Amino acid sequence: MKKIFLINLFLIVSLLSFAQNYTISGYVKDKNSGEALVGTTIYVVELKTGTSSNVYGFYSLTIPKGNYHLTVSFIGYDVITEDLILDKNIRRNFVLQENSVTTEEVVVTADRKENIESAQMGQLSLPVKQVKKLPAFMGEVDVMKTIQLLPGVQSGGEGNSGFYVRGGGPDQNLILLDEAVVYNASHLFGFFSVFNADAINSVNLIKGGMPANYGGRLSSVLDISMKEGNNQHFEADGGVGVIASRLTLQGPIVKDKSSFIISGRRTYIDVLAKPFVKDSSPFKGSGYYFYDLNAKVNYRFSDKDRLFLSGYFGRDVFSFKNKEAGFDMNIPWGNATGALRWNHVFGRRMFMNATAIFTDYRFSFGAEQDNFELVLNSGIKDYNVKMDFTFSPNYKHTFKWGTNYVYHIFTPSSVSARIGETNINSSDILHNYAHDAALYVNEEWDVFAFLKVNAGLRGSYFRQVGPFKRYVKNEFGETIDSIEYKKGEKIVVYKHLEPRISVRVALGEKSSVKASFAQNYQYIHLANVSGASMPTDIWVPSSDKVEPQFSTQYALGYFRNFYHDAFELSLEGYYKLMEHQIEYAEGAAPGSEIGDNADNNFVFGVGKSYGMEFFLKKRVGKTTGWIGYTWSKITRKFPDINNGVEYPAKYDRRHDLSIIVTHEFNKHWTLSGVFVYATGNAITLPIGRYFIDGSIINQYGTRNSFRMGAYHRADLSLTYVPKNKKKRKYTSSWNFSIYNVYNHYNPYFIYFDTEGDLASGTLKTSAHQVSLFPVLPSITYNFKF
Repeated sequence: MKKIFLINLFLIVSLLSFAQNYTISGYVKDKNSGEALVGTTIYVVELKTGTSSNVYGFYSLTIPKGNYHLTVSFIGYDVITEDLILDKNIRRNFVLQENSVTTEEVVVTADRKENIESAQMGQLSLPVKQVKKLPAFMGEVDVMKTIQLLPGVQSGGEGNSGFYVRGGGPDQNLILLDEAVVYNASHLFGFFSVFNADAINSVNLIKGGMPANYGGRLSSVLDISMKEGNNQHFEADGGVGVIASRLTLQGPIVKDKSSFIISGRRTYIDVLAKPFVKDSSPFKGSGYYFYDLNAKVNYRFSDKDRLFLSGYFGRDVFSFKNKEAGFDMNIPWGNATGALRWNHVFGRRMFMNATAIFTDYRFSFGAEQDNFELVLNSGIKDYNVKMDFTFSPNYKHTFKWGTNYVYHIFTPSSVSARIGETNINSSDILHNYAHDAALYVNEEWDVFAFLKVNAGLRGSYFRQVGPFKRYVKNEFGETIDSIEYKKGEKIVVYKHLEPRISVRVALGEKSSVKASFAQNYQYIHLANVSGASMPTDIWVPSSDKVEPQFSTQYALGYFRNFYHDAFELSLEGYYKLMEHQIEYAEGAAPGSEIGDNADNNFVFGVGKSYGMEFFLKKRVGKTTGWIGYTWSKITRKFPDINNGVEYPAKYDRRHDLSIIVTHEFNKHWTLSGVFVYATGNAITLPIGRYFIDGSIINQYGTRNSFRMGAYHRADLSLTYVPKNKKKRKYTSSWNFSIYNVYNHYNPYFIYFDTEGDLASGTLKTSAHQVSLFPVLPSITYNFKF
């Protein structure tokens, strides 16, 4: 009886305390376009607390009854300040007006110091407008290239849009576009990304201690949201660059209720090169191009219900023809995604998002010569449903929980061939099927004024099922048996708990210390040889031979703002352990799994990385930018590679430095500069050569025991916006960019050449470095009406 009395007393006290609380909630939008403003700060001055709008622009803040001063702010927009008499629940939508000049004085009220007040570590948001001002390779603005300029994020090398976060590989990054997974984010073999900046609303990177609502990857989350479309008036904008053009159309379907956006981009390298290829050339008809299309529509039924339908489709197409040899090759690859989302607000404190998602990544290789034709396909297809809930009972607590289910269909390799009139299909190559599910709960709790905790737990479940044929090997790699699994039959099941926690301790109003701990499991794997993500790489599931990848990461950081919050500084250190990492066995490569299981060609090991990250950013004023520096060490250890001795990962770099500066002279001229420096990639080179039976045999050193030269370059960009004398709706701008200003020859790869002969004693072997890009100027014309 005593326990029941105490429980009832606690509930009564809780209800009485909540009875004195009221909620203000609603949406925050851009005045000119009606677009949701993601991450807008809604701040209560007297309580020194507040909240931020979510990815749909929705916010909810529950505080005690009283009179307050409320500020609503977003960088680059005029601040709304108003008196709030909170004696009842209030539904209030805010519409912010873009401010063309961001002054230092605005910062005092506009910034809630999210970087020092939030418990989340390693989270960085990039305004798309800032990305567009930076120098662009060949005139193409690229979100992925900008991500690589942040500390803790490394590029894959010259011309590679893949990225590596705190020692993880490219497959260990969860890349989302409107919640749909993007499995290959590269165009032109990695030189550009698939994300068209004109169609993007927000970019959010979490590189450490990801909250429990994200999962399935070890290293990071790159969450990208598409624009919703202007629901106030029709708008068209685009650009004409050196290698590609783009066009975006958007406008209201029903003003204030429904809108659309459609954005397309295509290269014309093939079109430009065509006139210069002679009809007699054996390469006539060969070429390369890529294109992509983003589309989205939405409808607001009420302040409580909204519906979104968005999609992406993109393809790279590489073709090669040799008329003399009668050879014809065609290699298309790309992504298709679709997402249907329903937002619903329960009362004023609970927000729900239900989503159905389709993702399809395909790679195809087709070759034909005379009467022979070969087609090879690989890829991965997902059917995904998920539900997410956010509940804010008061300003001290925010709860998130939800569930996610994915049905994976893997195609490691499928082959068909034709010889004359005879068709040959490799019936032994089957798809791999798997069920992937998760439940999570997460709470952000303001324990005291100085202490905030973000803690979560994710339960994950993975089940590989048939139909499937397992080839059983002996110690010599020979097939000695096979096991057949029927449709839906269980092959293997994995179940795990993934705890995550991060803590922030405030050291006054200007600084804080944060610490985080996170464990993650990854059930799908990208098998590659080069260490850089390529379209030929294959995705495979965890199986009875491949255990899920697992990581444990510890991080500690110091965060500080100064000079009226115009500058922010962070110092973060991390230590990360990774288990069940996969590599191809020596001598194996993509394609060798034909007539076999892909995972029979893998070997397994562990990884380790640790480092320090420095980040200094100036956010406002005529001159903005940041300095990012990372010191890190990344190693791998595989019993079957390098004689079991630990070795540096290919992308292990001691030093990685980025300096980014943008200066706005006036509303017409803006100058931006980028400087990057990185320790050279680790590589394996031959240390000796021998003649055996007339052939040259290379003797290689230990794995990744050599390094290429350091990578460094500087880029410049100048943007000019002409005067609009007649105040026309049509506006335009010119962007002039120079990539690799001082023409530094950065290493791409190294090859060896042999001259002379052994008999005469003149045999010499020399190493040669191949570089891709010298100084490259480009010009882009942008327009909007």
